Amino acid sequence: MSLLEIENLSLVIGETPILKAVDLAIAPGEVVGLVGESGSGKSMTALTVMRLLPHLARADGRVAFDGIDILGASEDQMCALRGDDIGMVFQEPMTALNPVKTIGEQVAEGIRWHTKAGRAEAEERARKMLDRVGLPEAKFPLSRYPHELSGGQRQRVVIAIACALKPKLLIADEPTTALDVVLQAQILDLLRDLVSENRMGLLLISHDLAVVTEMADRLTILRHGEVMEAGDTARTLSKQSHPYTRELALASMHVPARPKTHPAGSAKPLLEVESISRDYPGRRKSLFRPAEPIRAVDDVSLTIEPAQSVALVGRSGCGKSTLARMILALDKPTAGAIRFRGETITGKAEAVLRPARRDMQVVFQDPYGSFDPRQKVERLVAEPLHLLEKQPARIERREMVAHALDEVGLGRRDMDKYPHEFSGGQRQRLSIARAIITRPKLVVADEPVSALDVSIRAQILDLFAELNQKLGIAYLFITHDLTVARAMSDEVLVMHEGKIVERGRTAEVLDSPRSEATQALVAAAPDLHRAIARRMQEQG
Repeated sequence: MSLLEIENLSLVIGETPILKAVDLAIAPGEVVGLVGESGSGKSMTALTVMRLLPHLARADGRVAFDGIDILGASEDQMCALRGDDIGMVFQEPMTALNPVKTIGEQVAEGIRWHTKAGRAEAEERARKMLDRVGLPEAKFPLSRYPHELSGGQRQRVVIAIACALKPKLLIADEPTTALDVVLQAQILDLLRDLVSENRMGLLLISHDLAVVTEMADRLTILRHGEVMEAGDTARTLSKQSHPYTRELALASMHVPARPKTHPAGSAKPLLEVESISRDYPGRRKSLFRPAEPIRAVDDVSLTIEPAQSVALVGRSGCGKSTLARMILALDKPTAGAIRFRGETITGKAEAVLRPARRDMQVVFQDPYGSFDPRQKVERLVAEPLHLLEKQPARIERREMVAHALDEVGLGRRDMDKYPHEFSGGQRQRLSIARAIITRPKLVVADEPVSALDVSIRAQILDLFAELNQKLGIAYLFITHDLTVARAMSDEVLVMHEGKIVERGRTAEVLDSPRSEATQALVAAAPDLHRAIARRMQEQG
């Protein structure tokens, strides 16, 4: 008997059809992958199972969990199921966590609610779960708050919350997109262990075909709310019988065509970072002894020339995003200097930084957290236009927004929507549209395609390459995805525990890594061809 059975599920929100006759089943101890483009209905399928659908949503068909009719269940029944028998890892960790509660409180909350355990027992179980997802007590005490963690570390907290009660069914919606490849491998191993130990069913929603192939026994491919193909994972992806399956496989291995670039040192630097360090106050361990500072970035230097693409890779929490904030003058370094177009930007007043801000834009890691949820897309995407010397008229501004949206695969009709009306991948496209609307000289892209499905990812990487070629935009790609670094960058810098441990031409560094940190990243990077071959070999 299946643990979860979805039969002929259709979903309509208002007058808009979202899902059409979806069938899916998960047995105890089975991993089923659900893949498809952004907006295909993957997350809405998961939210239907959790009964967390938006207002005006109407679901028809049959959804049964362990013999319980989900669509007919009362809210009290669903409250008993959620977090206990059914766990969910949500796509965006920052919005899934409560910013005013510590990570210990949030992991322990579900344990106390469902098991009636005391505070001490719940905190002890929470501590063990956080240790298991790679957040050891020495560095990550229960008293930490979400804002004190990196994007990848917050994702680990969300996974700990979902797995704390060892649910019968875990729905993981893009559980590893914010994680570096080494930690991704560890988390996938953890999920495999939970499936094996507890006979847990796992619905793995992902756009990463290599990850799904590594993990899933069976695969369901969605497009525009309809099932295109379903079956054994390795056979489905090796045969690629359906044209859409073939399209996804090709897109996942897409490498943009990039012009041959000039060698480093052939032009005057656009950006110069000299011996930058950043210390943060540590936690006081004793009343009589001052807290020791925590060094997030340690003596980092780099240069980027016009039209050059540089990738900064490293594990989650190694200091990549902290360095990016200092380059963007959103944070002040403890030591060192940063020059942009030959002018020092460290420690300058906001009025002095205005010309630099016009020519330096950013794509943030968390697309939803970077938008004001009360503003419509037109105003959000047009936000950087206030930096222009000549302000465009309203009609011209609207056309500029429409053009930027078109460049990232969205339409004019999206201008009058709010951020919550888009999927995670679509919100990332909005973030990229906002970054390129002023045609800057440098774009700092912090995990720019981690939330995107393979088709849109290929389009966005092509767009980055096209803007690099046509407009001479330079890029600093901050990423843990080595395929992005290999496809998009001329040079790569490897960061580990706040320091640059290796640097050089991209192919040389990634093909022949010298440092232990780089070797670990390269060894853990998922590969679709290798994953399919291994699964086919296991099946005989």
